[in-house]
Order: sequence, then structure tokens, then C-alpha cells
Amino acid sequence: MFTVCALYHFTRFDDPAALRGPLLTLCRDQAITGTLLLAKEGINGTVAGPKAGIDALIAHIRALPGCTDFEYKLSTAEQRPFARMKVRLKKEIVTMGQPDVDPRATVGHYVDPKDWNDLIRSPDVAVIDTRNDYEIAIGTFEGAIDPHTATFREFPDWWEKNKDRFHNKRIAMFCTGGIRCEKSTNWLIQQGVDEVFHLKGGILKYLEEMPKEDSTWQGECFVFDGRVSVGHGLEEGPHLLCHACRRPILPHDRDHADYEHGVSCHQCITETSDEDKARFRERQKQIALAAERGERHLHADVIDDAEM
Repeated sequence: MFTVCALYHFTRFDDPAALRGPLLTLCRDQAITGTLLLAKEGINGTVAGPKAGIDALIAHIRALPGCTDFEYKLSTAEQRPFARMKVRLKKEIVTMGQPDVDPRATVGHYVDPKDWNDLIRSPDVAVIDTRNDYEIAIGTFEGAIDPHTATFREFPDWWEKNKDRFHNKRIAMFCTGGIRCEKSTNWLIQQGVDEVFHLKGGILKYLEEMPKEDSTWQGECFVFDGRVSVGHGLEEGPHLLCHACRRPILPHDRDHADYEHGVSCHQCITETSDEDKARFRERQKQIALAAERGERHLHADVIDDAEM
């Protein structure tokens, strides 16, 4: 059993590069795998390992500048959800592409999971899912608006084109763990939206605390690790990953005529060229050969962290 830790914190790191080495060493020493992102605006990531190792990492992060009360969520996985450990330096710990956004200045009103249902059922509230389209496709809250954005960077443009729809509405927003809402609510406040709310702890906290019989969540929640999706009680969901497009699929989708492991699925078959598919087949061949030798190929990771 592995302990999975999803974490983020906005704080000021004057020299994030200086933090990278000690973090990477600690994680490797504690048999922790996953990805941590460091930027001048803070830290973000999801990692997994033995409980004692995760406890050591939490203590280490708490000792970083301004991180005493950083947010994290723990869950479990039967199998190791990451193949290796990466600590990456980024311009942003979650990419929105808006240089004036600063969640340390102000964010929307936090709403505890126990109060979320009442809020989103109010007729004067518009509920917006800030996640990517492929995440929303497998689950979202009852009545939530899907912006159909491929990346979080597209959200500001979507809002600008659609803001008139929400005149005289209170805005309630949510995402997987809360980090995207920290930025999006700050951005909406800057745009002059008076009443902005977001789900504290994100979908993961809601699914952890809300009994299924009282829930307004429909479907599964996509997660950026080898579990692919989780449901109520943070139990591992049924989804697998298409290793070509990194979108979630269900087991029966592998029976589709367009599915070829590591090459295509019914969602991405038309998105890549024949040359791309030939390259993917060669990659899968090398992954299989490495597995036969008892090794792990460099590109065998089961999940992509681009939108963490």
C-alpha cells in the first residue's frame, strides 16, 4: 500500500533552484516517486511512497519559506502510481499565463464540502468547472458548466467571451485539489466579479468527506497519477489511460477498433499522422523490450504532469 500526497502552496521562493536538490535527494532516499513543481510562486505536485517517507517530505516542505500551513491531501494506492521521481523548475506551478495573478493577495470565498451542495443549488449561482475537457468528460458536479477548455491557460479567454452569461450571478468554481481555483478566483476578482466562491480542498476533499448518498458529484474524478480516476471515499476508479493521448478510457474502450496500445484510442485516432503512429509503435516496442529485460523504459511513465 502506497500513500499518495497531493500538495500545493503559493508562497515566495526567491531561489527555487536552490530548493530542488535537497527535495530530490530526500524523495529518493525515502523511496518517494512522482512530480514536484517549483517556481517563484510556490510548490505543487503529487507524489507517492511509504507513509514514513511522505511524513518526512511533509516536514521538509513545512520548513521551506512560508510553507508552515501548506495544503496537502493524503490517499492510498494499491500499486505504485509513479515510476520515478522528478522535481522540475517552472515559471508557474499551475500554468494560467496571467502574470498579474497572485493568489497570495486575494482569492474567492472558501466553501467547505459540507456547505457546497447548498451553494451550488442556489438559483443565483453559476457553477463553473475549471478543469480540462478530458477531466470533465468522466465526471463533474450536477449542473456545472463545462468551458470545453483543453488547458487551464484557455480559461481567461473563455471567460472574456462568455462573461455576459453570468451577469448578476454569484460564481462558484471547483477543480481537482483547489490550486486552479486559487488562480482563477483571483483573476475573476481582478475582472470585477463581486462574489466568487470555490470548493475548499477541491473535488478530492469533497469525495473524501461527502457520503455518496448525499453527493451531487456525478462520475469519477481524473487524477494525475497511475490510478487515473477516483470516486467517493477516494476509491480507485475503473479508468485506464490511453498512452498515446493521455486521456482516460474505460476497459471496454480497448475493444474499440481504433484502439492500439500506446498508439491510439477512439478519442485520438484522427489527431495524429501515420508518421506519429509509427513513432508511437516504435516507442511501445522499446518499452516492451525493456520490460523483457526487467528494466523500465524512460517513456514508460503512466501519466503526464503537464497540467499539474
